[in-house]
Formats: sequence, C-alpha cells, structure tokens
Amino acid sequence: MMTAKTSMLIDNPESKDATAKDNYQVNDFVVRFANTNGTGSASANNMFAKAILRMGIPVCAKNIFPSNIQGMPTWYEVRISEKNYLGRRGGKSEMVVAMNAQSIEEDIQSVKSGGYVLYDSSKHLSDNLHRDDIHYLGMPISSICLKEYTDPRQRQLFKNVIYVGALAALLSMDFTLLKGLVRDQFKGKEKLITPNIYALELGYQYANEHFICPLAIKVEARDLVNNRILVDGNTASGLGAVYGGATVVGWYPITPSTSVIEKFASYCHRLRIDPASGKKNYAIVQAEDELAAIGVAIGAGWNGARAFTATSGPGVSLMTEFLGLAYFTEIPMVLVNVQRAGPSTGMPTRTQQSDILSCAYASHGDTKQILLFPDSPTECFEMGAEAFDIADLCQTPVIIMSDLDLGMNDHLTDEFQWQDDKAYQRGKLLDKEQLDELKEFGRYLDVDGDGICYRTLPGTHSEKGAYFNRGTSRDNYARYTEKPKHYVENVDRLTQKFVTALNYLPKPAIVQGKKSAKVALIYYGTTSHPITEAIDELSSHGISVDTLRIRAFPFHDEITQFIEKHQDVFVIEQNRDGQMKTLLVNELQVDPKQLTSIINYDGLPMTSYQVVQGVLSRFSDKEAAKQTKKKAG
Repeated sequence: MMTAKTSMLIDNPESKDATAKDNYQVNDFVVRFANTNGTGSASANNMFAKAILRMGIPVCAKNIFPSNIQGMPTWYEVRISEKNYLGRRGGKSEMVVAMNAQSIEEDIQSVKSGGYVLYDSSKHLSDNLHRDDIHYLGMPISSICLKEYTDPRQRQLFKNVIYVGALAALLSMDFTLLKGLVRDQFKGKEKLITPNIYALELGYQYANEHFICPLAIKVEARDLVNNRILVDGNTASGLGAVYGGATVVGWYPITPSTSVIEKFASYCHRLRIDPASGKKNYAIVQAEDELAAIGVAIGAGWNGARAFTATSGPGVSLMTEFLGLAYFTEIPMVLVNVQRAGPSTGMPTRTQQSDILSCAYASHGDTKQILLFPDSPTECFEMGAEAFDIADLCQTPVIIMSDLDLGMNDHLTDEFQWQDDKAYQRGKLLDKEQLDELKEFGRYLDVDGDGICYRTLPGTHSEKGAYFNRGTSRDNYARYTEKPKHYVENVDRLTQKFVTALNYLPKPAIVQGKKSAKVALIYYGTTSHPITEAIDELSSHGISVDTLRIRAFPFHDEITQFIEKHQDVFVIEQNRDGQMKTLLVNELQVDPKQLTSIINYDGLPMTSYQVVQGVLSRFSDKEAAKQTKKKAG
C-alpha cells in the first residue's frame, strides 16, 4: 500500500513543528472533493464550505454533478479566498479529497505540484497513481466505518462526515464551529446530531494522530464576510417571486429550474396561508408540459394575478409560441429561465448563457422580449420581485436570465433587503370608477403616446371594459381586422412600448476611472464572478480596464456611449456564438470590429484566467499584425 509521504507522517513526533509558519499558504487555496453521485457527499461538502464561511473567510463553492441520478463521478470545488475572489479559479487544486475509484487517476492529476491528496487507504492504491511532486494522505475511512457502523447506509453517509472532520484538523479549522453547524443542520432531528458529531470526531482525531497538522495550507479566522450570506440563486428567485406578489405558478419540472418552484412553494406554505381560515392564498399547477405551464401563467396574468413559470432552454423552445401570444396580446407574466448547456438536451447539469438570442426574440414574427440579467442571488431576489412590477407596467412578459451556476450553486451574496411599505406598481389598470368616466374603452388605444395602453380585468365593470383578447390582428378596440394600416399601427406601437420600458429597467453597472482606459470589459450574469480577479491580473500586466455589466435588455444608451469611448472592447460570455455580442451589434448598430468576444462554452463557469488570456491574446495578435506590416513596408 502506498503511504503518505514521510514528511506528512508522525513517524517522528518532533516533525510536527517541522513546517515553518512562514511557509503556510493561508486562506488562499482550493479544495476539490471527488465523490460518486448519490452517496450523500454534497451535504458534507457543503458543511465544509459553510464552516469556512463561519470563520469569516469568503468562499466560492461549485457543485459539478452529472445528469445521471446515481453512480457517476461528481465534484465539489471550494475556493477559499480572503481577497474575495469569488469566481471559479480553474486549473489545478491545492488539495483533492479523492473518494471515487472511477475518477481517482484524473483527480490525482488535478492536484498542483506540492499539493495534497486525501484518499481512502482501506484498499491498495495502485503504484501507477504515484506522483513524486505531491503529498498523499492515506486514511482508512471505509475500514473505520466498517468498524463503527453496522448499517450499510450509515457506513456510506458517515464516510463523508469523517473526511470533513479530518480536514478540520489538517487545515486548522475551528472544530467548535463545525459541531455547531451539525446542530443547526439537524435542528428538530436531534437523534442525528450525536452520530454526526461523533463521525466528525473520528476523522479529526485520526488526522491529528497520523498527520502533521496543520498542513502547509490552512485557514485562519478573519472578519471578511460582514453581513453576506451563502445561498443559491433558485432559492432567491423563489423568495423574490413571493415578495413580488406572485400567487399563481404554471409549472413543468426541468433541470436546473425545478427548485425555483419548490422554494416558492415552501415559502408560500409559510407566508401565504390565511391566518383566519387556514386556506392557501396561492396556486401551483403542475401542467402536462411546458406549453401548458406557460399557458396557465398567461391565463392567470390576463385575469389579474401575478403569475410566473420557470424553465430552462428546452422549455423555452416549447414556450415560444405562447410568449409571442403574451407579447402580442399584451399580458403581463414572468418567466425564470435557468439556462443550461444546449442545444437539444445538451448537458442538463452544466451551465451556459446560450439562450440570449432565443429569449430576446422569442416567438415567430417581429417580437422583442424584456430580459433581466441577475449576477448574484441578491439580484435574483431583487429582480425576481421587480420583474412583476415591470411586467404590469409594460403589459408584457419579462424573462429573468439566470443560469445553472447561479441557480444551483451557493454564492456569497449581500443580505436581501425589502421595504415593508413598498407598493406594487400595477401600471395602467382601470377600475370601475375610471371606466364609468369613459365614453368608450379602447384596449389598444395609445392615449399617452408611450406605446402602453390601458387595460381592464374581467369582472371590473358590469357593462364597460370587456374586450376580446385575440392573438390575431386587431384595431384599437380589439376588433378583428386585416387592414394593413391597423396592423402597422399596432406593431409600431409595440416598438414604442419597448423604448418606454427603458424607464423601468435597471441601468448597466459601469466602473471606470476619471480618465477612460483604452480597454473595456462588457459582461453580464455569472460572467461577473471572475471579473475582480481578472482586473487585478490585467493590472499586473500593465493593463488598466473599465467595465460595464449589462443588467437588462432593451439596452440603455449608456452602453453605446461606453463602447464609443474605448479602443478595445471585450464582450465576455458563456456560449459558442457570442450571442450577447450579436445582440449588441444588432440593436445598437455597433461596428462588429469594435467588439472582441471572450467566450467559454464547456459547461463550467468562466474563470479569470480565460478572461485575462482573451485580452492578452488580442494584444498579442495586434502586435504580430503590426510587426508583419512593418516588415512588409
């Protein structure tokens, strides 16, 4: 059996002090967990990340899992960074917890030179897996479980808890905090607290007795988290919908959006129950498919409820017909699109930003949909609530463009804020008294010249305000017509409405110095996560940059102005075809040569390395072209 390297064992008790403190790598490393899907490892790995967070150290956690329910390799990466670099670092890790025999060769190769592999030494580790430049920490985890537990399921589950306990010793974590997490996690299930703490202690004691603790990588308590919380975007979107006043959901399950509805339902069960009668003040309808699901939301929106649905790319493809209907008949509703890798089934459990164009122009004919681009769970919550106001004010669908990384991974984010006296914006909605004052109601009359007409709800008035809600061409009074003049007037008015919508949409977030830099980065959604680190790395190369984060479509004028001020503009996104760049060129009439794409579409989150290399390669290409021209001259 291959043993841990001599320097990592307590063959000599005095060697515990052999590592000089100056050689410690503190609060700046990645731990990668390699497990088998369906073994309960995600819960233990998440506990590890939360324990680091409770020590006041920023963390970034990524769960990389297969679409198979059970038996396939899965990885969980925890980046620890007191510099607040919260994007996926990529590259090799300082430590790998290798618990999957299927992927162990790959996992060992993913360790940085000088790094560590914590593995289950209950079985022989093949000699061909040996690397001279890394440290092996062999721990007989399966044997420990076989001795301590009789139930097969417990043996499997407590393996994960034992290695978390070992990590607490190896990395100098606060073991008291870890035990507190167990108590919090199993509150109300007290019978589970003691055995889980015992499993932690088994790992902790073994590591302290057999390895030099701490390792050359370790954590030290800081106060860098402030009031931030660790939460996933789908939870935030579901809660945002509750606070935004949503009461009706039409739903068909699809990865990775399912938990949006599950979280919405759980919060409604707590917050939307009438205290007097005990009745539910909400309706969740699981439909037979995505088309029916959005149909439920549109029907509820027409009837006055705040309604939404959630899906991913394949669902959007099926929903486009009804999105066109809602756009043309001007019915408010909200769609949460948690994007994944496509096309077709693609990679259902991998992330992308590949639905930009399909959502911006969703449906046949001349349609444009309002899009919101959250970059954090905080914005998922805020935009999840604001989207319903925007939909009512503009009388149109609003699509929230989340993605799998944002939706299903935990992110360190600002606490959610809400003003209890906030009033919902229902827009141009006529009541009975207002209808009484009208001689004739025209559903599609543009009274104010902003493209947004006045609407009514069924049953508002016994005699006035009724109209036929048709998907065919109509005049200003909702009467069927195929006269070219009426059709052109109607679609031109919808174009004007799209311009008016800018008054209600969040503006881009721009960061630039007093003097504009020559280089600019444009990004949106989760491509914002590696930007802070990329800016620092580019600065070390002598390149200063200005940045703009797109938060909504249609685009504000500030984006055009920003592009015009800069010599080299990079559009950073996670799809093959540079869809946001295409949208910018198409909508703003920007010269395509002004924009350079930096893209990643492998299903994993963008890294700062990819951003930096994209910028540097552009300058390298320009310099090469310059030299070629000089030689030719």
